[in-house]
Amino acid sequence: MSMEATRRRLTEKQADTVDRLTRAAMDVLSREGFAGLTVRMVAAQAGVGTATAYTYFSSKEHLVAEMFWRRLAATDPPPEDGSDSTARVLAVLRQIAMLMADEPTLAGAVTAALLGTDPDVAHLRLRIGSEIRRRLIDALGGDADPELVETLEMIYAGALVRAGMGYASYAEIAERMEKSALRILKP
Repeated sequence: MSMEATRRRLTEKQADTVDRLTRAAMDVLSREGFAGLTVRMVAAQAGVGTATAYTYFSSKEHLVAEMFWRRLAATDPPPEDGSDSTARVLAVLRQIAMLMADEPTLAGAVTAALLGTDPDVAHLRLRIGSEIRRRLIDALGGDADPELVETLEMIYAGALVRAGMGYASYAEIAERMEKSALRILKP
């Protein structure tokens, strides 16, 4: 079974290497923080050569952005339980905000990484943004107002940047996002 990575399609063996690298990156990140994280350290932790790591990841920002993308992609959207669109949107926003709530080091690293200029990060930013947009549109219903979707995306992005900068925990940010979204959804 092959899996699509950011830079190319992967064989099963290559996908295993990428998985080892992303798991190792979490270990190194937990110990060293984002400032201390290097692709070389991650490669050593994963038991692969530095050149091999750079085959898959162009930078530490690319590696951390991939970690977030994988976490988001592996998380199913909240179930549609018959609730109204407002409740569904709030559930989507909360779920995305809470993806890293228990790992503030990862959360701060993701914020820094996604703001980078690496073309591979830009590609992942588009994938992440598209997935979040899709989830918001699904929660709102197929005829969602594009301006409303964009406003919700701005609430989400601004909130996560604030959390990444340390203004509040991700749990607090999730609640603040809900309050802000409610102002828009139920004026």
